[in-house]
Amino acid sequence: MQQGSMGGPTSGAVYVQTNAAPNEVIAFRRAADGSLDRIGSVATGGTGDGMPHLTSQGSVSLTSDGRALLVTNAASDDLSVFSVADDGSIELRHRVPTGAAPKSVTEHDGLVVVLNTGKPGLAAFRLDADDISPIVGGDQSLAASDADPAQVAFTPDGSMLVITERGTDSIVTYEVMADGTFGSPRAIASSGPTPYGFAFTSGGSLVVTEAFRAEKGAAAASSYAIVDGSIVPRTASVGNGRSEICWAVVTPDDRFAYTTNFADGAVSRYSIAADGSLSLDDATAGIAVDGMSGLRDEDLSGDGRFLYAIDADGGRVYGWSVGDDGSLAPVGSWDGLPATVAGLSAS
Repeated sequence: MQQGSMGGPTSGAVYVQTNAAPNEVIAFRRAADGSLDRIGSVATGGTGDGMPHLTSQGSVSLTSDGRALLVTNAASDDLSVFSVADDGSIELRHRVPTGAAPKSVTEHDGLVVVLNTGKPGLAAFRLDADDISPIVGGDQSLAASDADPAQVAFTPDGSMLVITERGTDSIVTYEVMADGTFGSPRAIASSGPTPYGFAFTSGGSLVVTEAFRAEKGAAAASSYAIVDGSIVPRTASVGNGRSEICWAVVTPDDRFAYTTNFADGAVSRYSIAADGSLSLDDATAGIAVDGMSGLRDEDLSGDGRFLYAIDADGGRVYGWSVGDDGSLAPVGSWDGLPATVAGLSAS
């Protein structure tokens, strides 16, 4: 059953992966009012791990130009590349081996980097309109064998890669060289335990979630700045009183960060100051099902007007409109997702 009205012309799309065997991408068209209409499912050609709650942020990612969709296949150890049509529909174009258990992917100016978690490391590729090819020397093992990495992403200018390591409670950076290979790693201790998902402002400030594995109600987020090629703490752990905060997105105007709390169904809103410092605005800015687990991967539409998040346990995508003051208003929810659903990217 679908909840929420349909209205207006298509203005974007939302994509999730089933993370099943075989793996598929489920695509939705977005109308002008934020409501979604399911386009259908397209096979990735690969295999998901078939487990609920894929431990990742960024397993489904649109390229910066919006012309390609990148999807990691955690069990078949490869990456699927889809072309994206103007109407939001997708077509599988390529599938390339990456390494063991890829769970996060990022792209900048045609350089694609995949985070492998089976044997923690990176794999780099060059993507153009016709093909995707491995970069010679673009494989990089993570220094810590117990890294348990969660996410990889480029800084906004593409000069660095950032990786969160839950196993070491560290944030690791690599300089990105002109040929797509990586410099030596730098690591700093996370402000709080279990750094997980993160997102950047356009100026390079970094908002990181901290899952606080064992402490119910102790979830927090912290912020960092990039100074002379290094990550430095800006605001230490800011708690929200909720549980298992894991995913983060930042609005296009850099004023707000939204985080999803897996264990209790809430979206929290943080304010971001011009210097990158962070403060909690509203711990329950949005609610899927209050007190129920399952809320996880999220993304903002390209224009920043709508926020979408997966409720894996409920098998739904929830949507909210974003007010000028950062407030969230429900626009509907859409069911039919498997319990293994993971990753979400919106245009």
